[in-house]
Amino acid sequence: MSTQQLFFMEPDQDYRNDSLKANVAVSDRPLVADTAQHFEDCHNDYLFAWANSDNLAFHYGYWDSPEPYNQHQALINKNQLLYDKAKIQPSDRVLDAGCGIGGSSIWMAKNFGNRATGVTISGKQVAYATNYAKKKGVSDLVEFVQTDFCNTPFEDESFDVVWNAEAVSHTQFKGAFLKEAFRLLKPGGRIVYCDAFMMQRGFNEEQWQTMLAFFNGWAVPNLCYCDEFQGLLEDCGFQGIELDYIHEQTMQSAEYMYKVTKRLYPIQKLSQWLGLRNKAQTANYYAGLAQYDMFRNRYAEYCVFTAQKP
Repeated sequence: MSTQQLFFMEPDQDYRNDSLKANVAVSDRPLVADTAQHFEDCHNDYLFAWANSDNLAFHYGYWDSPEPYNQHQALINKNQLLYDKAKIQPSDRVLDAGCGIGGSSIWMAKNFGNRATGVTISGKQVAYATNYAKKKGVSDLVEFVQTDFCNTPFEDESFDVVWNAEAVSHTQFKGAFLKEAFRLLKPGGRIVYCDAFMMQRGFNEEQWQTMLAFFNGWAVPNLCYCDEFQGLLEDCGFQGIELDYIHEQTMQSAEYMYKVTKRLYPIQKLSQWLGLRNKAQTANYYAGLAQYDMFRNRYAEYCVFTAQKP
């Protein structure tokens, strides 16, 4: 394998467009539309292979126990970790930015009584989340709105906490989300964000193919570096910035996804041959393999940022 670095990652670029070698067709539609379509096309994949009707979680799990890995509990652990890191109180009003099908909003409402507003760019996800909230008896505490979390209709200083679990990675310009979060937070309000962050800038051919499979498969234009993201927080006016590295506690979740994906290979190939899997679903499958290589080889690491509005 050649170690020559041929590809370099820069901020604010949409690397999904370099798709020829990844053998994945990327739409010319705006990124927001592509992201919504990804989650709608792959909805059943996530529920079948990752989440369940109890956790409704599309994010990575958190596991720091010597006991054997438990997928459901790891996903709930991640909610608890973010809740604790952000020092959320039951009286806090929370914006769940990039709420998916409502898992985190419903969890905090059911367990702590928080009022939460979840936003997603997918109308179908709003419908799913609203239905799940009714089933779980918290529809009086949570609401779900179809909107772009970089440009919401809410008034200034509407929330005590802005919560984002891996959704900023779907935006090309990370600073746009942080500016909107700062506007929406009350003075003293907190932001909490967990995701993968890049560790290297230069990539050889094989490494770059891994990154392209990740970007194209999950509608991710780019990933930020920790120092860049901290700089964006500071530029927006956030203070008390804290960075927690939870890479090791995330690796079992990444490995779980990889193993599940590998086991589903015969089904993927047969379904693809029969024309039962579209390009987005097939790309999603290969991203499940690529993400483990990305984390295992430390092209990226998993972290949590918290910060406060003065």
